[in-house]
Amino acid sequence: MSTPELDTTKDARGPFAWFHTLGRNGKRAFVGAFGGYGLDAYDFQVLPLSLFAITAYFGLTTGEAGLLTTVTLVVSAVGGAVAGILADRIGRVRTLMITVVTYAVFTVLCGFATSYEMLLVFRALQGLGFGGEWAAGAILVAEYCKPRYRGRTVAFIQSSWAVGWGLSVIVYTTVFSFLPQDIAWRVLFWTGALPAVLIFYVRRNVKDAPRVERTLETSPVKGSVKAVFQGELGRTTLFASLLATGVQGGYYTLAGWVPTFLRTERGLSVVGTGGYLALLISGAFTGYVTGGYLTDRLGRKRTFTLFAVLSAILIVLFTTIPAGANGVILLLTFPLGFTTSAIFSGFGSYLAELYPTELRGTGQGFTYNFGRGVGAFFPALVGFLAGGMGVGGAMIFGAVAYGIAVVALLGLPETNGVELR
Repeated sequence: MSTPELDTTKDARGPFAWFHTLGRNGKRAFVGAFGGYGLDAYDFQVLPLSLFAITAYFGLTTGEAGLLTTVTLVVSAVGGAVAGILADRIGRVRTLMITVVTYAVFTVLCGFATSYEMLLVFRALQGLGFGGEWAAGAILVAEYCKPRYRGRTVAFIQSSWAVGWGLSVIVYTTVFSFLPQDIAWRVLFWTGALPAVLIFYVRRNVKDAPRVERTLETSPVKGSVKAVFQGELGRTTLFASLLATGVQGGYYTLAGWVPTFLRTERGLSVVGTGGYLALLISGAFTGYVTGGYLTDRLGRKRTFTLFAVLSAILIVLFTTIPAGANGVILLLTFPLGFTTSAIFSGFGSYLAELYPTELRGTGQGFTYNFGRGVGAFFPALVGFLAGGMGVGGAMIFGAVAYGIAVVALLGLPETNGVELR
């Protein structure tokens, strides 16, 4: 018997069949999760975009500047793991709302920081919500999807990161063009209040999938951290955590340091940096969407491997182009954004398929955010090594992270097309 909320009987066709088969409640869940993750990206990116100004304002070393990104990601690992447990215990939608409010409030408070230490604390607390939003939103949508469309559907949720990132660059370019940088970085953080508007939509329109509502009422082991480390799930959790570490270590190296690299080692202005970032973000959005279709066609593991290898190669090329060859860097910017984002497309569907419903939030929240927490040390490593190697030279360690991801895939199964347990 078909489930009306999932709309499994509808034979939709065309490139957006994945959306039409979600059903009414699934489409509302998609909108809520898309908005939540996009605004999550917006609130995260205001720091890398402001880092040059913040460094000058507080007189920071590159190591101290890198620590701002690292502490966000380390604490977000805790937030993501906790949100995963909450998603299994109180539901995906309620957890989604809690995380959005958390990252919005503390992003705004960052703009009021009067010292580096205060900024560090507020940014860390912002990470609690930042880490938790994806864990709740990706699972929420995955549980409404038909198996053959799950990869691309959840990838479109992932693509909202590029939308939020793009919005932050537009606001950054505008604010920093009209205000002194000592004030502009604060204003940029204050615009982080935007996500609060989304709460009204989610609370009124979004519901958990029927399978989740049943599990919340009947399962005795929901939200158990111990359970995801037992038996065969223990092996899965280990290698999935390693995969997430590699992919996110590489990505956050770029996200945290490309704006500073372009300003300091390539001598670009605010507007010039914005132009390069526009290409990077365009590549990212295209990569998220394309990667989603490929993960359904080639399989999860092949897609991860393909883009990990390409990302490592492009990082090396991007950071070793000789001085004065900014035109060549411009040509590499779009494919760099494409490959380093396309690899994320399969995460939401892949991790959801590795765990049963009663442990899906816990397993996905832990593995993805463990990877985020450990991967967070890559930007800090770049910051501390930049003094001797330069920012571009130190960013090579992002390529090493992608190698870790490829190794991790050797211990994981292929799940393309499977029904959720």
